[in-house]
Amino acid sequence: MDDFQRELWLQKESEGDADLSDDQSSKETNSKLPAINPRHVETRRTSSFQKSTKTCLGLITEALLHHRWQEAAEYMACFTQRLEEPKHGPVVQSKELIWRISTEILHHHPNSKMEDYNTIYERMKHSGFTNYLMISLEHAFHLLHNGHIKDAKHQLSVAESWRHGNESVVQNKKTELIHVYKGLLDYVMWCDKKSTFNHAENLDKHDNQDMNNLFRAASVHLKEILKKPGIWDPFILSYVEMLEYYDDHEEALRVLNDYAYDNKFPPNPNAHVYLYRYLQRQKASEKKLMKVLKVLCALVPSHELMLEYSNLLLKSGKITDIHKALGVVLEMLDFACWRSSLDAWKLLTAIIQKLKSQPNWKDSVAEKMAARKDWWPALHFTSFHASKDSEENPELKEVKASLTTILCPGLMLKYTA
Repeated sequence: MDDFQRELWLQKESEGDADLSDDQSSKETNSKLPAINPRHVETRRTSSFQKSTKTCLGLITEALLHHRWQEAAEYMACFTQRLEEPKHGPVVQSKELIWRISTEILHHHPNSKMEDYNTIYERMKHSGFTNYLMISLEHAFHLLHNGHIKDAKHQLSVAESWRHGNESVVQNKKTELIHVYKGLLDYVMWCDKKSTFNHAENLDKHDNQDMNNLFRAASVHLKEILKKPGIWDPFILSYVEMLEYYDDHEEALRVLNDYAYDNKFPPNPNAHVYLYRYLQRQKASEKKLMKVLKVLCALVPSHELMLEYSNLLLKSGKITDIHKALGVVLEMLDFACWRSSLDAWKLLTAIIQKLKSQPNWKDSVAEKMAARKDWWPALHFTSFHASKDSEENPELKEVKASLTTILCPGLMLKYTA
């Protein structure tokens, strides 16, 4: 809707300019010169054209809002005349509107075909250069979504070689996106080859030339993205999967470490999850696993992997790690999403049982609960929670009830077994 409103405003502004031109032209025709100003006639024609397209845009908007896709398509056929307007009005905005509205109609129209998409995408790409790369990328996405992987790659290959003077420099970041998505398509094709190859017998994966070529082509683009700051999760995962397949574990670990710890990338919890899962697959030591999860805990204390982190800390047997585990689980339970997790409450019980071997264990628990005693009862231990847990998960209620006097000593709670 913002695009529609901007378009209407720009057209209104253009009409205002046209009116001023009308006034100026009128003044000039009142002079003693008998000649008729052709610009005056052109301005009137342009103003009339803009009014009609404004009306048409309003009808398209109405049809879209009420999901009348056939009606919108018919009006759109008229509105595309804006592409033919060479001089007057906000042509660039009109082209983007036609692109966006046309694809939206096609997405919802019950009779739309792939040929219709290809036609509108090709027409819009060649109607100007400002949106060429992004239209090409969207075209490739649509082809990929419909299973036309080779066609999608062809679209990106054409866009990759696109040049248009200074505009090529301005759109450098978009060109980089084209490169990396082309690498992702090479990865998709590599996956298809791998699936076929894995069902064959007595073949060495290093002898599959098609797979190897796709891997090299994908690697060229995917590893380049590591030089750019940003969130690149699907590209990193694709690259690492291929590296693992070819047993290049040193490079895979380097890529994941850089993605997780290099300051040029913004903080990204997923990067640490990917590194942790990779280290798990490689049977890394528990010390290394805990190091990764410690950072993840600082970023997202409610993450599901915090259960694994707490178990690892508890398994180490060190009293300092057990205290850390207590803090990690309590932080998890600070979030409502963990309130009914039987695993989290059972883990908290196991941690406290371990702490009971220490003479000052009550002080340790009280210290962790000091900042929580005013609001934890309302979060976990009300009569409503007792009734709900009793009905939905009696075991959970039993575990929680056994902890009430430990976590909230001296408080009269309505949560009882």
